[in-house]
Amino acid sequence: MTAGVSRRAAIQRTLLPVMLGWFADAPQPDAGLLAFRQVSDALGESPWYLRLLRDHAQVAERMAFVLASSKYATGLLLRAPDAVMLLADDAELQPRSRPALTAEALAAVRRHASPEDAVAAARALRRRELLRTAVASLLARLGVAETGEALTIVTEVTLTAALEAAVKKVELELRRRLPTRMCIVAMGRFGGHELGYASDADVMFVHEPLAGADEGDATRAAHAVAEELRRLLARPAPDPPLTIDPGLRPEGRQGPLVRTLASYAAYYLRWSAPWESQALLRAQPVAGDADLGARFVALADRLRYPDGGIDRAAVREIRRIKARMEAERLPRGADPARHLKLGRGGLADVEWVVQLLQLQHAHRVAGLRTTRTLSALAAAVDAKLIAAADAEVLGAAWRLATRIRDAVVLVRGRPADALPATPRELAAVARVLGYRPGESGQLMDDQRRAARRARTVMERLFYD
Repeated sequence: MTAGVSRRAAIQRTLLPVMLGWFADAPQPDAGLLAFRQVSDALGESPWYLRLLRDHAQVAERMAFVLASSKYATGLLLRAPDAVMLLADDAELQPRSRPALTAEALAAVRRHASPEDAVAAARALRRRELLRTAVASLLARLGVAETGEALTIVTEVTLTAALEAAVKKVELELRRRLPTRMCIVAMGRFGGHELGYASDADVMFVHEPLAGADEGDATRAAHAVAEELRRLLARPAPDPPLTIDPGLRPEGRQGPLVRTLASYAAYYLRWSAPWESQALLRAQPVAGDADLGARFVALADRLRYPDGGIDRAAVREIRRIKARMEAERLPRGADPARHLKLGRGGLADVEWVVQLLQLQHAHRVAGLRTTRTLSALAAAVDAKLIAAADAEVLGAAWRLATRIRDAVVLVRGRPADALPATPRELAAVARVLGYRPGESGQLMDDQRRAARRARTVMERLFYD
């Protein structure tokens, strides 16, 4: 009998009877027990693993809860089982800072000659940080804002590393320095620091030719970098995908993937529609040339915070677009009462109220000049643009919908924008959110009540 088999047998003999009780109390006991056996098999030859579980009962209890609650966290842990050590120290469950992660990611990228290997290393770092955040969320160590911030930072860091690898690849092909500066601008929930576990990274690519460079050559090089970055991040890998979505760029999916700063300025100041100024409310540079990013922000500020606010025609157009979205964008067959993003009183309702207030008043209310929904909502209360009671209703609905949406992904291991339809999944989501066994109906009641109240406030404030 090998040492590894002996250790696995010891784990089952000494720990499994105790852990069976913890598995039984968790949302998905069978899935948790299977995952535990898989992790134990993978670490069977690691003497520290048995000691960790034997000497630290808290680690074993946490492990049982995580594995029996979240297919998402389980999948991450099975790809790197030694990450179970995160469970041993509360300090390890705190999100790491942007500077520390950036330094680690760039160091990992620079150790590899091929861009594919470099980005694979960055994606492995991202996998570890996603697990750290997921475990902290499951153990109630992070709130809504902290989770969104942690997921945003790890996405920023991954893009920073991938951009460096993509630039290096294109420069090797060109056999010269890149003839342009580049910047990646986060949009949507990414720019708002409100990413969820399954969110795409909405971005725009900006470049500016170096002095003396031909603009056509510079644009082709920048386009090559953007495409290479997307290719590297889309390669099949054992890590969760990071989808780059440039759909919020000027002219949408029909427009150029990459534009110069001057081209963005010409388009926005001459042709942009009200929805494009609204989209810019969440624009924030996250990777690449910092000076170029700052000048893009100065351009965006002229459109998203216009002097005097937007006119009545723009307000009517924004209301028309929202009404059309409500009628057309909800997936066919979806229950509006269960849809967390586009349903009545869902995330979109709250965000459009806040964004309309920003477009109308941010030129004179400095606190509204933020990409974050809840920060802007608080600033609107301070400026007496919205009653504190109305803001509380909107904020509570937004927080609950965000928490449920994250919990659904953690439980199912894949994205979803609606409350689960099956009683078993709904019960698991409720347990992850802190409800007691048998209280999944209470979760549904809480969600519907919050959404109903938010919709009432939204109709009064947004549609006037």
